[in-house]
Amino acid sequence: MNDGRPAGVYAVIDPERGAHGALELHGPLHTDCYHRALHRIAEIRPGARNPGPRLLRHGPDLHTVELPGGDGVSAPYPVGLLADLLTAAAPDPGGRHGAGACAGPAGLPCGTLPRTQPLTPLQQQRLADALAWPDHQVEQVVWRWYGPLDTARFEAAWQAVGERESVLRTAFVWDPRPRAVVLDHGATEVVRHPHGTVVRRAALLARERARAFDLRRPESVRVALLDSGPADAAAPFTDVLVTYHRALLDSWSVRLLMRECCRAYLADGVLPGGERRPDLGDCARWLGAQGLGPADDFWRGPAHRPPAPAAPRPGPVGRAGSGGTGVLRTALTPDDSTLLAHWAARWGVTESSVLQAVWAMLLYRASDAAPGPATVGFGLDFPGRGLLLEGIEGVPGPFENALPLTVAVDATQPLSGLLRELRDLVMDMAAYEWVAAGGPAVGRDAGSRAGGLLAFDCGPRAEAAHNKELAAQGIRLEEQEAAGAPAGSALRLRAGHDARRGLVLTCAYDRDLVGGGAARTLLAHTERLLRLLPGAATAGTTVGDVLAWLPDAVTPRVPDGPPARDAAPLVLRGASEPAAATVCLLDVPGAPRTGHWELVRHYRGPEALTALRLTAGEEAAQAGPLGTLARSPGRLVLGGYSGAGALACELARQVTGPGVRPPLVVVGGACDDPDGPRSLANALQRASASACRH
Repeated sequence: MNDGRPAGVYAVIDPERGAHGALELHGPLHTDCYHRALHRIAEIRPGARNPGPRLLRHGPDLHTVELPGGDGVSAPYPVGLLADLLTAAAPDPGGRHGAGACAGPAGLPCGTLPRTQPLTPLQQQRLADALAWPDHQVEQVVWRWYGPLDTARFEAAWQAVGERESVLRTAFVWDPRPRAVVLDHGATEVVRHPHGTVVRRAALLARERARAFDLRRPESVRVALLDSGPADAAAPFTDVLVTYHRALLDSWSVRLLMRECCRAYLADGVLPGGERRPDLGDCARWLGAQGLGPADDFWRGPAHRPPAPAAPRPGPVGRAGSGGTGVLRTALTPDDSTLLAHWAARWGVTESSVLQAVWAMLLYRASDAAPGPATVGFGLDFPGRGLLLEGIEGVPGPFENALPLTVAVDATQPLSGLLRELRDLVMDMAAYEWVAAGGPAVGRDAGSRAGGLLAFDCGPRAEAAHNKELAAQGIRLEEQEAAGAPAGSALRLRAGHDARRGLVLTCAYDRDLVGGGAARTLLAHTERLLRLLPGAATAGTTVGDVLAWLPDAVTPRVPDGPPARDAAPLVLRGASEPAAATVCLLDVPGAPRTGHWELVRHYRGPEALTALRLTAGEEAAQAGPLGTLARSPGRLVLGGYSGAGALACELARQVTGPGVRPPLVVVGGACDDPDGPRSLANALQRASASACRH
């Protein structure tokens, strides 16, 4: 802004002013947006006190909010959530929602009241993980569409799916804990890339994977279309890349959605019937009603105690990566895959049991215990749909669940015994596949997934449901690949069949924890054993015999998952004057990870600038380092883009104590607005200067 004033509305919350604190709103505010925000809070927080706050106008660009008094029983009014809603409700200059209306953060009119629904334990866990390791929660599935593809009809089909499936219209608000809200409307992004605009599919996959999801908006999935080139003129095709966030969807769900998209496409972009029930909210309510006593007894049994941590080897584990997620892929031929399936059946197991045995043997080989006995452990993905809820197999949602598996391995052990032991262990675990690994029954430590994570794709095939109808229109659909994410582990190995029934192995690894060479070696060793077992293993084959088939190259050890986040604030800039205060910038929960260096460039005040990543449920841990800042000279200011207000107010409450002034809270602007850093910097500057005068 040329005049140095922030654009839009920004809020200043001062807990020291008045009996219950004060909320100032600077900038143009529509009163209808204010009243709609109160209605939305009443929907999100039914227990909010009535009467609610009162708006006082002091000028065209200045309002204060008189907060309701406490009664000693009711919880304080959620002033941080109110600030988030008012600063997100920007005026609607185009008049798309009617004269004088305003648009919310998802581009919807403020009057669109969402319905709230509980979160599943897995959603709570993944939202926390998304703040610590955002790239671990984004996954993709790719289909190849042969034949004509009408873009408008395809977009209409996805919009029809969104109207039917509430999960595509679900967003999150932080109050300060996350809540799911289901909106009446939503839009799935569909972008078509003609041949030549993107170098290759791998580049587009990487680009889409790197794009963050803003979980405060109903955008759990996006679709990119990539057309083939002249070299494929004889059989033209379009690759359909579906990228999704694991807080709302899993691979099973995305295949369900693609199946529904095909159905709608065949019906010219229309889906009959209303909203699906049961939906994810119904599943969350079912889960919330379950007792964890039997699950707790099961997971505390001796068979599920994690192995003792291995002593670290000297030197780094593999070559240090450059950050982000690496993806490697290999495959067994259809013939080799058929041999493997038939061989597994003769031993009374499935291909997934064979994969688990191979992985357990590789972890055993990488340990220092071989050739003696050792216990190895790794994570195993389950579909997570073992809920006693009618129609659960057709409900899109984040059900896929990684649970810890431990097994004893010995070089003298018969391979057949290891296969059957793993089969029986997995069958027992399947009874509690819906129990979150980070929850009280399984235990928080189980979520670290030492030893990597295995997944075997199952569930619906989108191309199988409407093959004949699509073929009648000259269309053939074929799933190409499922590009997963490490999902909180150092490495994740996913297996699944392609259209020709070849077994495809995809390895997604965290480059900061696993080197590319180590990942390639692990993938190559896995593929080699899966290929050799059907022709070489007999009833007398032992684990040691199988491992002797590997080359002399060392099998790399799979490190533990990523470490816990450091709760300490990051220093961006020191104070330019003695005894100057500190401004701590808070990243918006659920929003794309935003760098604050642009804001630092625009900030002209003398205050020191720090940054902190917020995590709901960890306020106490984060309040410790902030308490030190609050006791330093000057008044601490907590600032962030719209959406950080509720957690900022909770942090301010946590750090306030005897002799410590409550921090000032400043919220405003949008993290995805090009003018956002300048606007927030101006707002923080003005608030900090005002705090120094009082």
